[in-house]
Amino acid sequence: MAGVNVQNDIALFTLPGISTGTAPLAQRPALRPLSKRLLKSIIAAAFCVGSAVCVQAQNPQQSGGDESWTTTRDTTPQYANSSRTTESHTKSGNRTVDKQRMEFLGPNGGYQPASETETETVQVDATTTRTVVRTYQWDGNGQRSLARVSEQESRTTAGGGVRTENKISASDGNGHFQVIRRAVADTKTVSPGVEETKSTVYQRDSYGGFSQAEQTQEVKTHTGDDSVAVKKTTLMPDGNGSWKVSDVTEKTIRADGKDRTTEERVSRPDLDGRLQERSRTVTKEGETATGEKTSTVESYSVFSPGYIDSGMHLNQRVASIQKKGANGETIEQQIEEPSPGNPSDGAKVSGRAKYVVKYAAPGTQQATQETKTFEARDANGNFHVISTESEKSTQPAAQPPAKQKSDAAADKPQEKPPAKP
Repeated sequence: MAGVNVQNDIALFTLPGISTGTAPLAQRPALRPLSKRLLKSIIAAAFCVGSAVCVQAQNPQQSGGDESWTTTRDTTPQYANSSRTTESHTKSGNRTVDKQRMEFLGPNGGYQPASETETETVQVDATTTRTVVRTYQWDGNGQRSLARVSEQESRTTAGGGVRTENKISASDGNGHFQVIRRAVADTKTVSPGVEETKSTVYQRDSYGGFSQAEQTQEVKTHTGDDSVAVKKTTLMPDGNGSWKVSDVTEKTIRADGKDRTTEERVSRPDLDGRLQERSRTVTKEGETATGEKTSTVESYSVFSPGYIDSGMHLNQRVASIQKKGANGETIEQQIEEPSPGNPSDGAKVSGRAKYVVKYAAPGTQQATQETKTFEARDANGNFHVISTESEKSTQPAAQPPAKQKSDAAADKPQEKPPAKP
């Protein structure tokens, strides 16, 4: 659903410490040329860059009734403290609670909590859903405190549209909460195959009230050949009581059988107010005759390191292949980047990632197991492991993961029943 979504403070898939850790790099001279940018690129690229190769073993189809499961993921970076992420899911009737706790290995050898996010979703009635996200943090004394609350209510209107209201409250450090941000989004069908979402963001100002901080308009158009075009325009205050275009994002999704191409372009105004393309991402996904899923993601930017001209240049290429079997799957990814010092030499392999997933036995409470390994290439061309992960989940798997629908198919407007008089 288009609109303003609840934003969790903690992403589900992060590797804490990779770019911020203070490991003794001087003790490992062969690896010192690895930049923080490269490490971030490898980790970011390795996490579900192409939706066709995202690991889905921990997301089997559910029965729709009451359910509960837990997942524990241990991460061991090469240059930072190990971390542990525990996620739990509980559903009872019309109420669902998802929790995620992040812990880091402390100096005493035990794990110490750092943050926790609790997401509570209630289906109020047939047309209204309410979601509350509470974010907790721990201080140096081991005391947990509520740091942030995000509340969202989404309801279907009589005309078949959707109205979403969101507000974010934060603590002032003394235990007092106040709303610091509000957002309202309205989604409606303006013509057959065309959906429009308009949203306004309000930010608390210095006078204690709220001022409009951002406006967006998104138009999603579906065509008969199973393609989708999305154009999103963001407006910001110009300081003189008017609004000016901040950026325009245009996205197209073209599906052809099992193949899909997604292209996204971001344009921003130059000093004269004329829109200029600043970045571009092209994703190509497909499936081989033997059922292997492939994905190639290329990102371009006019601010590519090492280039002196302002043209569009390749920043990164990520190639992935997913192989499935009866009891599990293997995903291999390869990251290519041009050298910042010699970009004209072309993109070279800078990192690799490998996932191995073992499905839980059908109809049992056995754990689904997953391991991930990330490698980076040093200045001498050798690969070194920079992070490893292991994960176990008690989430039941009644069958191997179902195939995901393409975005082009998933984004199609669903026919709604006629509104009650």
